[in-house]
Amino acid sequence: MDYTEKLNELLTATARQNASDLHLSVGRYPTLRIDGALVPLEKMPVLTPEAVDGITTAMLTEEQKARLSKEHQLDFAYAFEDKARFRVNAYYQRGYLAAALRLIPAQIKTVEELSLPPIINEFARLSQGFILLVGPAGHGKSTTLAAILDQVNHTRADHIITVEDPIEYLFTQDRAIVSQKEVGTDTENFTEGLRTILRQDPDVIMIGEMRDAMSISTAMTAAETGHLVFSTLHTNSASQTIDRIIDSFPPGQQSQVTSQLASTLVAIVSQRLLPRIAGGRVPAAEIMIVNPAIRNLIRERKVYQIDLVIETSLQEGMIALNRAMANLVKNKEISLESAELYSQNPAELRILLEKI
Repeated sequence: MDYTEKLNELLTATARQNASDLHLSVGRYPTLRIDGALVPLEKMPVLTPEAVDGITTAMLTEEQKARLSKEHQLDFAYAFEDKARFRVNAYYQRGYLAAALRLIPAQIKTVEELSLPPIINEFARLSQGFILLVGPAGHGKSTTLAAILDQVNHTRADHIITVEDPIEYLFTQDRAIVSQKEVGTDTENFTEGLRTILRQDPDVIMIGEMRDAMSISTAMTAAETGHLVFSTLHTNSASQTIDRIIDSFPPGQQSQVTSQLASTLVAIVSQRLLPRIAGGRVPAAEIMIVNPAIRNLIRERKVYQIDLVIETSLQEGMIALNRAMANLVKNKEISLESAELYSQNPAELRILLEKI
């Protein structure tokens, strides 16, 4: 069998059906994720170990094959002709190779095209500070980040540096110089890429994902020294994110980290993609903008009070996730059932819906 041809057939199907992901797993049909639901391609044969191995290795260089064999998992990007790019994770399960491919749209959409709150555009106008996009995997953090960075690219004569594993969206340089560093290709590892980044005269820095205390510390130091820094975390809310960052450090360092975070943090956007009644998915976003009240709550480690500040600061552009979802339900964009499924406090959501 020509596995390159089979790969091309699967990637074409993924793009044509507007799927977000393609899953390859032994003993299963090739499976797409469409509007958040898994849909098996039952007209294709069930995947054998040889098929998954052949399709996956058709995307790899010899060096990548060696790394996969040694480490038993591999993150990489794959360009499908000129049609699309995919972020791929190849991994082993029960002794067999498997792969998850995320479709990265070729066109970077604007904040407006993504149906996100317009205040997110303001982040692209800042000269320094620390901004985080948080939420579960697969809920649009990278896409929102790309929209903000591309706005910087089109409006400011700055140097944008990204450190990614792997590179997802490709930026076409406009007013800005955009340097995209891929772990394993342009830098040996994440730590090394971050360690050297401040020597490369950046104005805006994007760290694909904060994985440990070192990457968090680098991000805060860069923000403290006059840079605009963006990154992502797999957390569920602004308050949980602040706790996670502080708890990443040993107890002896937490006081200093708390003070640093209070002085550098500008905003946290916590995002979910919910099934739209009319088809497709629509974002709901909690937006926390760091005002003097929130700065004090961070310093005093009273993070549990932040949710109340967000809920009572609509005039400053903040919005709680429940309120964002309640607005979508009221506008008949999503169902109440979907909103309750994604809400961390469904009872509060129902009370909000009675009021608006």
